[in-house]
Amino acid sequence: MPELIVTTAAPTDVDADVLLLPLLAGADDAGPLVPQMPELGALAAAVDASTDAGELTRLPAAEGVRARSVLLVGVGAEALDEVDPEDLRMAFGAATRSLAGTDHAALALPGASDEQRAAALEGAALGAYAFTAHRTEASSPKTALATLTVIASDEAAGKSAAERAGVLADVVAITRDLVNTPPNLLYPDAFAARAQELTADLPIEVTVLDEKQLAEGGYGGIVGVGQGSTRPPRLVRLSYAPANSHGSVALVGKGITFDTGGISLKPAKGMDDMTSDMSGAATVLAATIGAAKLGLDVTVTTFLALAENMPGGGAQRPGDVVTMRNGTTVEVLNTDAEGRMVMADALVDAAATEPDLLIDVATLTGAAVVALGTRTAGVMGTEGGRESVLAAADASGEPFWPLPFPKELRKDLNGRVADLSNIGDRPGGALSAGIFLREFVGETEWAHIDIAGPAFTAKPWGYTSVGATGMSVRTVLAVLEQRAR
Repeated sequence: MPELIVTTAAPTDVDADVLLLPLLAGADDAGPLVPQMPELGALAAAVDASTDAGELTRLPAAEGVRARSVLLVGVGAEALDEVDPEDLRMAFGAATRSLAGTDHAALALPGASDEQRAAALEGAALGAYAFTAHRTEASSPKTALATLTVIASDEAAGKSAAERAGVLADVVAITRDLVNTPPNLLYPDAFAARAQELTADLPIEVTVLDEKQLAEGGYGGIVGVGQGSTRPPRLVRLSYAPANSHGSVALVGKGITFDTGGISLKPAKGMDDMTSDMSGAATVLAATIGAAKLGLDVTVTTFLALAENMPGGGAQRPGDVVTMRNGTTVEVLNTDAEGRMVMADALVDAAATEPDLLIDVATLTGAAVVALGTRTAGVMGTEGGRESVLAAADASGEPFWPLPFPKELRKDLNGRVADLSNIGDRPGGALSAGIFLREFVGETEWAHIDIAGPAFTAKPWGYTSVGATGMSVRTVLAVLEQRAR
């Protein structure tokens, strides 16, 4: 993420490579308008600049502006007070995403509220991301924007917004980096080691269970999914327990570091995207790190259920029966319904911590993508759990939609020879997956988040680049912030 600097200098006085400014439509067909800088509005009109949200127009700097150039950012409104904070995040995220290879940019929102300025800064920090770890100099990768100066009317408010935006951008970048890492380099043991590295300087305790400990502990779901791979599974537990905690939240993340589907093999087309099947684990790890960096007064206990789902000679078969962490037996009808199996074991341990709220995050079902598309996450669970997530999502600007647990779907999960089967009928697949998970949380207040659609993208938009999106990290962190108050 870029270095964030706060100044109260006038926009014209900041020495930067490019100055980012909002471009408004202007009322009564008056033409495009840059708040408090009418000369730039006239230049925008001269080049027929679009004021649509997220549209960008690069101009040479006008006389009296120290920046070498100006980037006008369309925000899709006639006046700044009409612009939603998430629209500002998206617009200024698109702006910094376009500035890959640029050293220093400055962002000004003349006349904006503190909330709007904070949102624009968050978006700009999120957009300034590039994953270049595996490119050589020969491919000429453009690095992300290095420095971002935000021009604030109040220095204290500006620094507070920059501090939070910096943490948000950092933890989202952690998620994106993990998800974008190729699966030959990020397998269960490597993921566990990365979790230890990322938390080494933070007040977070980390415990890792290896394959022998998992087998001895009765984690049949995790062991079964991972047994077809030469790289065995892991369960990572992280504990953040501040002295003045106001409550407790448990987090569980699906960490399938690569998903072939196992014996129930997936089609070859698009299988490379299954490097992203550990997005849930990356999300909850990053949110836990965010809680520690922000010093939130809430206890967070996090479980990363890590396995590689491969069709090796030792892989579990359709028809196998496994015994889960809580003693429930499950008939595996489809080895590509593996996420719920590893999640179920971890949910048992998470519920045993008796948290005030339990949240799990997973790229769980293709059915969620069919239902909600590629940008919206589904949330299920108890009423209180769902509402906590939806309120946090609204504050964060991330799109979530509540989904039900129809009673009639439960009977389809009854096993023929075991307590449960790991799949139900095809209709309502995202819902039956959530109903399966419900069997392992007891009476705990709980929310299940399915990010199968929005976790990974082939097309960039707003502050989101191609590949891992980090979607839902900000929402989970916002839940923790709410619980810490």
